[in-house]
Amino acid sequence: MKPIANQFSSIEQITDQYLQKQSVRGTAKTAETSFEDILRRQQRLAGDAASELRFSKHAASRLESRNISLTAEQSARLESGVERAEAKGINESLVLIDSLAFIVNVPNRTVVTAMDQNDTKSNIFTNIDGAVIM
Repeated sequence: MKPIANQFSSIEQITDQYLQKQSVRGTAKTAETSFEDILRRQQRLAGDAASELRFSKHAASRLESRNISLTAEQSARLESGVERAEAKGINESLVLIDSLAFIVNVPNRTVVTAMDQNDTKSNIFTNIDGAVIM
């Protein structure tokens, strides 16, 4: 075999020289964990994160400024409303719970804004493609 640039005779020698940071112990551990195991673990973690309902900074500040606090039961109903909207293919949904209104970006599972009964007197909601009444 011809040496590469008069220094190396194989790709393995080049790899060994430039990747010496990886210890033999680390390599053995990687060999024990299959790609499938790593992929499933990452998918499980992503699935857990994706199923969680988040509040945007704007929505969080609206809740705080309007003194709106959700009970555990209302939070569960909000999650259920988002799941129902997702099942119907809604992208931007109005979710009504008791006297509270939430605009939710369904694909991102993010509450964009929140209003209480006093703020919904105009009864006009824009930029939504569906509503869920819980």
